[in-house]
Amino acid sequence: MSEQLKFIVEQLNREPFKKNFNLITFDSLEPMQLLQTLNDALAEIDPKQAIDIREEMPEQTAKRMFTLLGMLKYKPPGGMSEVSSFRQGLVIGSKPVVHPILHWLLQRIPELKKRAYLARFLVKLEVPAEFLQDDVIAETFHQYEELVGGFKNIHKECEQLKSSGFSTAEIRRDIVAMEEEKDQLIKRVERLKKRVEAVSNHQRMLELARQLRVEKEREESLAHQKQEQKNQLFQAEQRLQRCQIQLRDLQQAAADEKPESLMKRLEEDIKFNSYMVSEKLPRELENTRKVVKYLQKVASEPALGQAELRELEDKIRETNTEINHLIEKKMMRNDPMDDKLSLFRQQAAIIVRKKETKVEELQEAREELAAVERELNMKSSQAQERGGAKLIRGDEFKRYVAKMRGKSSTYKKKRQEIAELKVEYGVLQRTEEILRERHTAGQQQLVKKLNSVIAEKKSALSPLIKDLRALRQEHAELAPEFEQKKAQYDTCAAGLESNRSKLEQEVRMLREETAQEESRYHHINCMREITESQMERAADQSKINQSMDIQVRRTALREKYIANTAEQESLGKVLRQQVKQVRENQEPNMRQMKMWKDLETLLECKKQCYLKAQSQAPIGHIIQDVGKDMLVL
Repeated sequence: MSEQLKFIVEQLNREPFKKNFNLITFDSLEPMQLLQTLNDALAEIDPKQAIDIREEMPEQTAKRMFTLLGMLKYKPPGGMSEVSSFRQGLVIGSKPVVHPILHWLLQRIPELKKRAYLARFLVKLEVPAEFLQDDVIAETFHQYEELVGGFKNIHKECEQLKSSGFSTAEIRRDIVAMEEEKDQLIKRVERLKKRVEAVSNHQRMLELARQLRVEKEREESLAHQKQEQKNQLFQAEQRLQRCQIQLRDLQQAAADEKPESLMKRLEEDIKFNSYMVSEKLPRELENTRKVVKYLQKVASEPALGQAELRELEDKIRETNTEINHLIEKKMMRNDPMDDKLSLFRQQAAIIVRKKETKVEELQEAREELAAVERELNMKSSQAQERGGAKLIRGDEFKRYVAKMRGKSSTYKKKRQEIAELKVEYGVLQRTEEILRERHTAGQQQLVKKLNSVIAEKKSALSPLIKDLRALRQEHAELAPEFEQKKAQYDTCAAGLESNRSKLEQEVRMLREETAQEESRYHHINCMREITESQMERAADQSKINQSMDIQVRRTALREKYIANTAEQESLGKVLRQQVKQVRENQEPNMRQMKMWKDLETLLECKKQCYLKAQSQAPIGHIIQDVGKDMLVL
């Protein structure tokens, strides 16, 4: 058990889980946390399972996990006899149930990922038989089955290609070989054309051969169409046969049943359908609408970046902590009235869940009953096609019971005869034992005779054994000489091998020196070509400088460099003058900037004083005149 826990903790601390557990913290996890850890492991296998188990009911969590484990072919340790205890342990998060599941999952994650991926496409949908009576649904279901079969074949080919280990070199060699074959075929066709051109009416013969090929292709397509029409006819006959069987069964059921049973069954159907229409389906529809509304809201919002996602995650974490604190406060209050109400609420929720589960079980039972009836109809039709007996009902079954009672009396008589035969068999068995004892006495005499014959054979073989001893002694004398010769051979082979390795090393060193010399030769050759090109360029420039034509001399590099130098010197003079002007005007500009800043500060101060005066209550009013201001209270 400790090894199992060590393995689980080690795997959960690795990628992609990164749980940072140790044996103590993992063993002290609460049932809800342990179930969340199991759900994270299942989400790594199937991304659809990545949900928070606190947002769903415990029964739904257990059902979802149990379904996925069944799809992954997990077998509980106790076998099928303890399925109910396994379900209960999975609901409450029991360690003896969850730990083996984690150990089994973490051992084979890649294999289970592949199995979960395939299950998304290979687990067939169960369509009721009454829906398959519709031609459109039946055809769609047939196409669905064909797509499932095609997916199986394509996946198998993909796995074979992955395991075949094809390399690009092999594919290139195949391409080269196919190109060579193509060239050979082209040449062969050209040779055949040349041969055919010598034959009279070769164009007419080619045209007839082309028409023959077209007719053969048409014949193949017509055969394919014929096979498809046969398949469609066979499917239509099967559909007709199913309809006839269903009609006959309905007629028999209507003939056998009474009005009271029909009314009772119809009342049950009405109750079930009214519950589905009034409670279950509206609730599911409302939940679906909420999900669609939420998804539309999410789709309408712009795409979020990493920083916004982190901010949302932080808000979610803070909200969850606040919810946990509120729950703890509510539990700390322990109001007896609230406890009673919560008890009633829990009981009501349990009753509602039980009702929903019973409805689902009833629906599954009905589907199973329909499947069994469909299978029964198919078996009965197959039995009738093979000439078997028809399925009996009603009065025929009573007659069959009476017939079986007569056969039962016959069986009892035969059983009494068998008992008498058993007594006779006991007498015969005793007789056989007596005869066997007599036979063993005869066998003992035979054994004595065989022993005497064996003694005679041993005396006859004694001289041969003496010769064998002499041969063994000779072999012992020759064995050292053989070992000596073998040692000489081994030393000679080792010397030759060492000489060969030395020669191979010398050859390898000489090849490396040859490669170095070749690379050096190519390097020197390139340097020589570069030097020659530079010398040619220098000669061309000297000719241009010595030329008397002014237009030609302007194209020389020397003239261009002199002009560029003069231009850069004039640009440097202009820049130095600008630097001088900036240095001379620095102090006046700084004083001016300081004065502007002081002015800005003064205006800001006046603004603050004005705002402060406006905010205070007026004590009097001010009279302004030429050259004087007066305050009147």
